[in-house]
Amino acid sequence: MRLTIACVGRLRDGPMLALYRDYAGRLAWPLTLKEVEERRALPPARRLAAEAKLLSEAIPKAARVVALDERGRALSSAELARTIARWRDDGAADIAFVIGGADGLDPELKKRASLLLSLGPMTWPHLLCRALLAEQLYRAQSILSGHPYHRE
Repeated sequence: MRLTIACVGRLRDGPMLALYRDYAGRLAWPLTLKEVEERRALPPARRLAAEAKLLSEAIPKAARVVALDERGRALSSAELARTIARWRDDGAADIAFVIGGADGLDPELKKRASLLLSLGPMTWPHLLCRALLAEQLYRAQSILSGHPYHRE
C-alpha cells in the first residue's frame, strides 16, 4: 500500500518540515509528499477550483481519497488505523490524503473523498497539518503492527 499527501503550499526548511520528515521517515509504507501552489492572485472560489485541479492531478488515479476538513469526522487514532487496514484489506493500493490551503478545499474535491477527516475541533495551520498527519499515519502503522509507540 502506498500513501500520498497532496497539499497546497510548500514547506520551507524549518521545524515543521523537520517534524514531517521525522515521522515520514519512520513509516514502512511508502509515503510521497506532493506540494502544489496556485501562484495567481484569484478570488477565493476560483483559487479553490484552481487548487482542486492541481491537487487532483497529484492524486494517484485509483486512490482512496481522504480530504482533511474541519467539518469532517474526528476519528481516534485506533479508528483511523482500522479504516486504513480495512481499505488495505479490500485491495486499495493507494490512499491519498488531501490538505487544502488557507481557504480549505473545493467542494467538488471533497465530494470525491471516501472520508472527510477532521484533526479535531481546533483550526490548525495547513502547513502544520502534514506533520500532524504523518505522525498519525506512523501511529496507525504502529497500532496495526502491535508496536508499543501507541498505548491505549
